[in-house]
Amino acid sequence: MAEAIHGITTGAVARRLGVSPTTVRSWDQRYGIGPAVREGGRHRRWTPGDIAMLEDMCRLTATGVPPAEAARAARTNHGGDEAVVTEAQPASPTAQDAPETPAPEPPPSGRRPGYGSELPLGEVRQEGRGLARAAVRLDGPAMQVLLEQVIKEYGLVAAWEEVMAPTLHAVGRKWASSDDRYVEVEHLLSWHVSTALRRAAVGVPISSGAATPVVLACVPEEFHTLPLEALAAGLAERGLPTRMFGGAVPAEALNAAVRRSGPGVVVLWSQARSTASHALARHLAETTFGVRGARTTPLVVLAGPGWAGRSLSAGYLRPSSLREALDVISRKHGEQMHGELPGRSVELSRPRGARHARAGAVAKPSV
Repeated sequence: MAEAIHGITTGAVARRLGVSPTTVRSWDQRYGIGPAVREGGRHRRWTPGDIAMLEDMCRLTATGVPPAEAARAARTNHGGDEAVVTEAQPASPTAQDAPETPAPEPPPSGRRPGYGSELPLGEVRQEGRGLARAAVRLDGPAMQVLLEQVIKEYGLVAAWEEVMAPTLHAVGRKWASSDDRYVEVEHLLSWHVSTALRRAAVGVPISSGAATPVVLACVPEEFHTLPLEALAAGLAERGLPTRMFGGAVPAEALNAAVRRSGPGVVVLWSQARSTASHALARHLAETTFGVRGARTTPLVVLAGPGWAGRSLSAGYLRPSSLREALDVISRKHGEQMHGELPGRSVELSRPRGARHARAGAVAKPSV
């Protein structure tokens, strides 16, 4: 294989890793993380072994390891000389490298503009930049480790709103603006975010005193489930029972699910106005169940940007974040357990962690 024999260029390596060519050259000059062989003594040509060492460097720096320490570990892992790596003595640049002055490395924590991943991240945590880079280079193991770490360190809500969702938005915007490039990046990232959310809810004890389950479902023709998965994980974290029905639930099936499970809360997710059905929402809000003389109706939470601009009636609550949505549902469960308030509809504005939309026009479902 020509790549294994002759190596590839710095630009090709940077695209594969999800960083800028300047960053790759900076690691070579500052920390000795460079190709073993240079074509003609000047041009960098990266072999599979060199790239594997860079991948280790990416994984370590994305988790907050200082670059010099990450470089030392990467070289050691791949049989290099640990003593080669020093903090502040860059190699003399060649004529080819001279015009590109390496940018200083970012601090290991805090929030600053995204860079190097070719994704429009804006102000994000360092872990968001690391997640974006891992996504661009299709590094599933690195994404898994990063996602588990941010949930453990910051909690599920902050991890969703400050790391997962901004990265998903960035990938979605890049996809939408680049003639369907990055589709594979979006799919792999979504899979790992979904996996991390579900794992976060595994093993959490559900309160035996919780009144009724929370039904979560996308409206018919709506397939964007990640915001609902984040909400389901948050509810599980609070010990509340859920019934997650996922994407594009037919109106008849959703109606049957509500009647059979008798939920205290029904959350309907709509990503685009073309999928939002107020007729379906009203129907579910008016659904009654329970024994005669003590029948009740569910609280219907309208979640997602598809519901924006209209309401079923005046005076609806509008939680503006995942945390507020969790609080609304938790309060409703508390009211049910103490027999205080009847069900009513609440409009939930888009959580800051809502996923990038790609939804087409659909017919209004019948109920």
